[in-house]
Amino acid sequence: MRTLAIGDIHGCLTALTTLLDFVAPAPDDRLITLGDYVDRGPDSRGVVDLLIALHAKGQVVALRGNHEEMMVSSRTSEAMRRMWLACGGRETLASYGAPAPDAASLDVVPSAHWRFLEETCGDWFETEKHFFVHASAYPDVPFDEQPGFMLRWEGLSEPVGHFSGKVMICGHTRQLDRLPRNLGSTVCIDTGAYDSEGWLTCLDVDAGRYWQADQHGRCRQGVLTEADQ
Repeated sequence: MRTLAIGDIHGCLTALTTLLDFVAPAPDDRLITLGDYVDRGPDSRGVVDLLIALHAKGQVVALRGNHEEMMVSSRTSEAMRRMWLACGGRETLASYGAPAPDAASLDVVPSAHWRFLEETCGDWFETEKHFFVHASAYPDVPFDEQPGFMLRWEGLSEPVGHFSGKVMICGHTRQLDRLPRNLGSTVCIDTGAYDSEGWLTCLDVDAGRYWQADQHGRCRQGVLTEADQ
Protein backbone atom coordinates (compact mmCIF):
# COMPACT_ATOMS: atom_id res chain seq x y z
CA MET A 1 0.00 0.00 0.00
CA ARG A 2 1.31 3.42 -0.95
CA THR A 3 0.56 6.67 0.85
CA LEU A 4 0.22 9.29 -1.87
CA ALA A 5 -0.12 13.05 -1.31
CA ILE A 6 -1.33 15.50 -3.97
CA GLY A 7 -0.53 19.21 -3.76
CA ASP A 8 -2.59 22.30 -4.56
CA ILE A 9 -4.91 21.56 -7.51
CA HIS A 10 -6.54 25.00 -7.97
CA GLY A 11 -9.21 24.05 -10.49
CA CYS A 12 -6.81 22.22 -12.82
CA LEU A 13 -8.95 19.22 -13.68
CA THR A 14 -6.93 18.21 -16.74
CA ALA A 15 -3.75 18.09 -14.68
CA LEU A 16 -5.51 16.10 -11.95
CA THR A 17 -7.02 13.46 -14.23
CA THR A 18 -3.75 13.15 -16.15
CA LEU A 19 -1.85 12.77 -12.89
CA LEU A 20 -4.19 10.09 -11.56
CA ASP A 21 -3.88 8.12 -14.79
CA PHE A 22 -0.09 8.45 -14.57
CA VAL A 23 0.18 7.37 -10.93
CA ALA A 24 -2.55 4.70 -11.26
CA PRO A 25 -3.47 4.41 -7.57
CA ALA A 26 -4.31 0.84 -6.53
CA PRO A 27 -7.47 0.16 -4.50
CA ASP A 28 -5.44 -0.19 -1.30
CA ASP A 29 -3.38 2.97 -1.84
CA ARG A 30 -4.19 5.91 0.44
CA LEU A 31 -4.55 9.23 -1.41
CA ILE A 32 -4.34 12.43 0.63
CA THR A 33 -5.20 15.72 -1.06
CA LEU A 34 -3.72 18.75 0.70
CA GLY A 35 -6.36 21.38 -0.08
CA ASP A 36 -6.79 24.36 -2.41
CA TYR A 37 -8.99 22.51 -4.87
CA VAL A 38 -10.73 25.67 -6.06
CA ASP A 39 -9.84 29.09 -7.55
CA ARG A 40 -7.48 30.34 -10.26
CA GLY A 41 -7.70 27.34 -12.60
CA PRO A 42 -10.53 26.81 -15.12
CA ASP A 43 -12.57 23.95 -13.64
CA SER A 44 -12.97 24.08 -9.87
CA ARG A 45 -16.40 22.48 -10.19
CA GLY A 46 -14.96 19.51 -12.06
CA VAL A 47 -12.21 19.07 -9.49
CA VAL A 48 -14.66 19.04 -6.59
CA ASP A 49 -16.97 16.64 -8.47
CA LEU A 50 -14.09 14.21 -8.95
CA LEU A 51 -12.89 14.45 -5.36
CA ILE A 52 -16.40 13.82 -4.05
CA ALA A 53 -16.64 10.71 -6.23
CA LEU A 54 -13.23 9.42 -5.09
CA HIS A 55 -14.06 10.11 -1.45
CA ALA A 56 -17.32 8.20 -1.78
CA LYS A 57 -15.27 5.19 -2.92
CA GLY A 58 -13.02 5.52 0.12
CA GLN A 59 -10.01 6.45 -2.01
CA VAL A 60 -9.33 9.99 -0.76
CA VAL A 61 -8.59 11.77 2.50
CA ALA A 62 -9.33 15.42 1.70
CA LEU A 63 -7.88 18.33 3.67
CA ARG A 64 -9.07 21.93 3.67
CA GLY A 65 -6.94 24.77 2.30
CA ASN A 66 -7.20 28.52 2.72
CA HIS A 67 -9.06 28.83 -0.59
CA GLU A 68 -11.78 26.47 0.62
CA GLU A 69 -11.95 28.50 3.82
CA MET A 70 -12.39 31.72 1.84
CA MET A 71 -15.06 30.18 -0.37
CA VAL A 72 -17.07 28.82 2.55
CA SER A 73 -16.70 32.02 4.59
CA SER A 74 -17.88 34.10 1.64
CA ARG A 75 -21.40 32.79 2.29
CA THR A 76 -21.62 34.77 5.52
CA SER A 77 -18.98 37.51 5.25
CA GLU A 78 -19.03 40.27 2.65
CA ALA A 79 -15.40 41.14 3.41
CA MET A 80 -14.34 37.53 2.90
CA ARG A 81 -16.37 37.33 -0.31
CA ARG A 82 -14.48 40.32 -1.74
CA MET A 83 -11.18 38.77 -0.71
CA TRP A 84 -12.14 35.42 -2.21
CA LEU A 85 -13.16 36.96 -5.53
CA ALA A 86 -9.82 38.76 -5.71
CA CYS A 87 -7.95 35.50 -5.03
CA GLY A 88 -9.52 33.36 -7.74
CA GLY A 89 -13.14 33.10 -6.69
CA ARG A 90 -14.32 34.63 -9.96
CA GLU A 91 -12.86 31.71 -11.88
CA THR A 92 -14.50 29.28 -9.48
CA LEU A 93 -17.94 30.85 -9.89
CA ALA A 94 -17.49 30.86 -13.67
CA SER A 95 -16.85 27.11 -13.57
CA TYR A 96 -20.26 26.70 -11.91
CA GLY A 97 -21.90 28.80 -14.61
CA ALA A 98 -22.61 31.80 -12.39
CA PRO A 99 -23.78 34.78 -14.50
CA ALA A 100 -21.98 37.32 -12.28
CA PRO A 101 -19.64 37.19 -9.26
CA ASP A 102 -22.15 38.51 -6.72
CA ALA A 103 -23.57 37.10 -3.49
CA ALA A 104 -26.55 35.53 -5.25
CA SER A 105 -24.24 33.59 -7.56
CA LEU A 106 -23.14 31.39 -4.64
CA ASP A 107 -26.52 29.68 -4.98
CA VAL A 108 -25.30 27.92 -8.14
CA VAL A 109 -22.86 25.82 -6.09
CA PRO A 110 -24.54 22.45 -5.39
CA SER A 111 -25.30 21.60 -1.77
CA ALA A 112 -23.18 18.45 -2.10
CA HIS A 113 -20.19 20.64 -2.86
CA TRP A 114 -20.78 22.84 0.18
CA ARG A 115 -21.05 19.72 2.36
CA PHE A 116 -17.77 18.42 0.97
CA LEU A 117 -15.95 21.71 1.57
CA GLU A 118 -17.44 22.33 5.02
CA GLU A 119 -17.86 18.85 6.49
CA THR A 120 -15.82 16.27 4.60
CA CYS A 121 -12.54 18.16 4.33
CA GLY A 122 -10.40 17.89 7.45
CA ASP A 123 -7.68 20.07 8.93
CA TRP A 124 -4.86 17.51 9.23
CA PHE A 125 -4.12 13.81 8.90
CA GLU A 126 -1.38 11.61 10.30
CA THR A 127 0.17 8.24 9.60
CA GLU A 128 2.86 6.37 11.47
CA LYS A 129 5.72 8.46 10.09
CA HIS A 130 4.11 11.54 8.50
CA PHE A 131 1.51 14.21 9.12
CA PHE A 132 -0.30 16.14 6.43
CA VAL A 133 -1.53 19.74 6.47
CA HIS A 134 -2.29 22.35 3.86
CA ALA A 135 0.14 25.05 4.98
CA SER A 136 2.21 24.55 8.13
CA ALA A 137 2.19 23.63 11.83
CA TYR A 138 3.78 24.81 15.06
CA PRO A 139 6.56 22.38 16.02
CA ASP A 140 5.62 22.20 19.71
CA VAL A 141 1.81 22.01 19.46
CA PRO A 142 -0.22 18.77 19.15
CA PHE A 143 -1.99 18.35 15.82
CA ASP A 144 -5.48 18.68 17.30
CA GLU A 145 -4.52 21.97 19.00
CA GLN A 146 -2.99 23.69 15.95
CA PRO A 147 -4.76 26.98 15.09
CA GLY A 148 -6.54 27.21 11.76
CA PHE A 149 -4.38 30.11 10.59
CA MET A 150 -1.24 28.00 10.91
CA LEU A 151 -2.78 24.93 9.25
CA ARG A 152 -4.24 26.79 6.27
CA TRP A 153 -2.57 30.19 5.83
CA GLU A 154 0.99 30.34 7.18
CA GLY A 155 3.75 30.33 4.58
CA LEU A 156 6.54 27.79 4.82
CA SER A 157 9.57 29.12 6.71
CA GLU A 158 12.74 27.50 7.97
CA PRO A 159 11.38 24.25 9.35
CA VAL A 160 11.84 22.97 12.87
CA GLY A 161 10.83 19.35 13.17
CA HIS A 162 7.56 18.60 14.96
CA PHE A 163 7.99 17.19 18.45
CA SER A 164 6.15 14.05 17.32
CA GLY A 165 9.13 13.17 15.14
CA LYS A 166 6.85 12.88 12.10
CA VAL A 167 7.68 14.49 8.77
CA MET A 168 5.27 17.22 7.66
CA ILE A 169 3.87 16.99 4.12
CA CYS A 170 2.36 20.30 3.00
CA GLY A 171 1.39 22.48 0.07
CA HIS A 172 0.41 26.18 0.03
CA THR A 173 3.89 27.67 -0.49
CA ARG A 174 4.46 27.59 -4.25
CA GLN A 175 7.85 26.28 -5.32
CA LEU A 176 9.11 28.48 -8.14
CA ASP A 177 11.33 25.77 -9.62
CA ARG A 178 8.19 23.58 -10.01
CA LEU A 179 9.79 20.75 -8.01
CA PRO A 180 8.86 19.39 -4.59
CA ARG A 181 11.09 20.76 -1.85
CA ASN A 182 12.62 18.41 0.69
CA LEU A 183 13.64 20.10 3.93
CA GLY A 184 14.11 16.93 5.92
CA SER A 185 11.44 17.45 8.56
CA THR A 186 9.13 18.99 5.92
CA VAL A 187 8.32 18.28 2.28
CA CYS A 188 6.37 20.91 0.31
CA ILE A 189 4.61 19.77 -2.87
CA ASP A 190 2.84 22.91 -4.13
CA THR A 191 4.43 23.24 -7.57
CA GLY A 192 2.11 25.85 -9.08
CA ALA A 193 -0.39 23.73 -11.02
CA TYR A 194 -2.38 26.76 -12.19
CA ASP A 195 0.63 28.61 -13.62
CA SER A 196 1.24 28.47 -17.36
CA GLU A 197 4.44 26.51 -16.68
CA GLY A 198 3.30 24.87 -13.45
CA TRP A 199 2.87 21.23 -12.49
CA LEU A 200 0.58 19.27 -10.18
CA THR A 201 2.55 16.91 -7.95
CA CYS A 202 1.81 13.55 -6.34
CA LEU A 203 4.34 12.21 -3.82
CA ASP A 204 4.78 8.68 -2.52
CA VAL A 205 5.77 9.80 0.95
CA ASP A 206 7.50 6.58 1.96
CA ALA A 207 9.44 5.91 -1.24
CA GLY A 208 10.27 9.56 -1.99
CA ARG A 209 9.15 9.13 -5.59
CA TYR A 210 7.00 11.80 -7.22
CA TRP A 211 4.92 12.19 -10.36
CA GLN A 212 3.83 15.44 -12.04
CA ALA A 213 1.29 16.40 -14.69
CA ASP A 214 0.23 19.73 -16.17
CA GLN A 215 -2.74 21.32 -17.90
CA HIS A 216 -1.27 20.43 -21.30
CA GLY A 217 -1.43 16.73 -20.48
CA ARG A 218 2.33 16.36 -20.09
CA CYS A 219 3.82 14.06 -17.45
CA ARG A 220 7.17 13.63 -15.75
CA GLN A 221 8.51 11.90 -12.65
CA GLY A 222 11.45 11.94 -10.30
CA VAL A 223 12.81 11.20 -6.85
CA LEU A 224 13.11 13.70 -3.99
CA THR A 225 16.52 15.30 -3.73
CA GLU A 226 18.47 15.14 -0.50
CA ALA A 227 17.15 17.47 2.18
CA ASP A 228 18.16 21.10 1.76
CA GLN A 229 20.68 22.20 4.35
